[in-house]
Order: sequence, then C-alpha cells, then structure tokens
Amino acid sequence: MAGRGAGRFAPSPSGQLHLGNLRTAVVAWLFARSSGRAFLLRVEDLDRVRAGAEAEQLAELAALGILSDGPVVRQSRNAARYDQALGRLQAEGLVYECFCTRRDVAEAASAPHGRPGFYPGTCRGLGEDERERRREQRRPALRLAAGVGSWVIEDLLTGHVTAPVDDFVLRRNDGVIAYNLAVVVDDAAQGIDQVVRGDDLLESAPRQAYLASLLGLPAPTYAHVPLAVSPGGRRLAKRDGAVTLEDLARLGWSPEAVLGVILASLGLPGGSLAAALASFDPARLPRDPWVVDPAVLSAGPFSAPAGPACKPSAPTDKVLP
Repeated sequence: MAGRGAGRFAPSPSGQLHLGNLRTAVVAWLFARSSGRAFLLRVEDLDRVRAGAEAEQLAELAALGILSDGPVVRQSRNAARYDQALGRLQAEGLVYECFCTRRDVAEAASAPHGRPGFYPGTCRGLGEDERERRREQRRPALRLAAGVGSWVIEDLLTGHVTAPVDDFVLRRNDGVIAYNLAVVVDDAAQGIDQVVRGDDLLESAPRQAYLASLLGLPAPTYAHVPLAVSPGGRRLAKRDGAVTLEDLARLGWSPEAVLGVILASLGLPGGSLAAALASFDPARLPRDPWVVDPAVLSAGPFSAPAGPACKPSAPTDKVLP
C-alpha cells in the first residue's frame, strides 16, 4: 500500500446499509481500483452505534464483492491520535471553549445577517472570568479559531468548490471528538489520499481541507457522488421500503442482481465489479441524484428497469452558501 495511496468507504454502524450507501461504496471502490490505489474500510463509531450493525454492514459490502485491502479501522480506538491533534491546535492557540447550546447556535444563525449552519464566534472573545463562571453551569465544547472565512477544494465531479469555514466544533461538550477532526486525522494516518462519498458532505470538505493544512497534513482528492433519493426527492432511507439487501433478498433479489441495478444506475455493465471497472470513466458518472422507486423494486428483480443512461458532464465551479 505504501506509495500508492488509498481510497475508502467509512460508514457509521447505526443500521443496515441501503442502496444509496451501497452505491457510494461501489463508486469509491471503482475510483480506488481504477487509479491504482488500495481500498480501505473504516468504521466511524464515535457516535451512534447499534449493536450488530458493524458486522451486518461488512457482510453486506462483502456480498457485493467489496472488501478492505487492510485491517478495518474503528474510530473508537483512535482516541490518543485525536487527542494529539487537538493538543497541537491548542498549543498554537487555535482552540477555544464554547458554552453555546444547539438552540443558541440556531438562534444566532436565524438572526439578521446570520448564516444557516454557520457559527458566528459567540464565545470566541470571552474573558477568563466569564469562562470560569460558565464552566460551573455547562461543560464546554472546543471550537477551532478559524483564521479564514472560506476555503477552496478541487472536486473531481463538481470542480472548484468554495465553502465557508466557521469556528467549527473539534470536541463536543460530552467529550466526543467531532467528525471533522476525526476524519482528517484518520485519513492522513491511513494514507487515504482519495475521498469518495455522498455529496451531502460536500460543504464539509473545505473545512476538513483547511483543518488538514493547520495540522500539516495533506488534503485528499475529493469526489462527491450524488445521493440516492426517493421518488419524492427525499434522501433514500430504510423507511422508504425495500431498499436494503435483507429487504430485497426477501423479494427474490440476489446480491448479484442488486449490484447489477447499482452499476446500471452508473451507466456501467452490470455483470460484475470487474466488468464495471474495465468500463469505468469518472467523467461519465451521472451528476444528478439516483431516483430509487421501492415500489418497482418490490415487484422483483425481473421487473426493475436497467437504469438511465449516463451522459458526460464536465465539472463546474461551485460556491456554497
């Protein structure tokens, strides 16, 4: 693995993977393999964990032929690594305590001139006496004292992406390391230099690339894949019906048939991952969400459509609010 980099798929073990999750895993695997990289699996288990979900997810991926080229890493075992990175930022004066509740943050964002999802630095200028008083009332979170207002990344599917960088959380007030810090540290530690994931995380990529720069770590190459959605346009979820391998198996779907539908949605031959890899061209990946109709899937594998054809689409510059 040394010298060739790696891609990855990193689910949270909160439940079974649905078709959208599996499709993203397939695309991440294709990106890694087509570029000569290793492919790794990581379990992001710092937050929501359901007993048995990790084993289920790894089995579901294996059923589609997606295996890790190295040991499966679990974030819950990396506390020392995160503490070291956080300590470096603290030593450089880039961390401060924040006593705001979620309601406080939401109200600040909805105020005149506020920005949705953007923390305005409410606690950044508090004096030591005030911080001491507030510590008696509430355990603080730790936030990054960002030195920029925005950051730019290059996304292989979207092009140049500019997004705001605020004083985002590094460690929550319950002591759990925040996603943005954990993912940056883990990717660097595992030699992951290619991150392929759902485009719901596109706005977080500039924050993570900026944080990597502060830690002296290389930022990976990004590719954010459009999500799978329901016919109503919502992000696909298990509540939409038969959208997991287990659900579909009860309706007569084999893992191979499910893989075929996923590959067809990408405009790739559906016989196998190997056949898809031989035809894989990132420039021809669809740029629109994949609309999944569980009612069609429920009718059985012989009734499901092959999937839409994919047309070439060039990346474009994108500025996120």
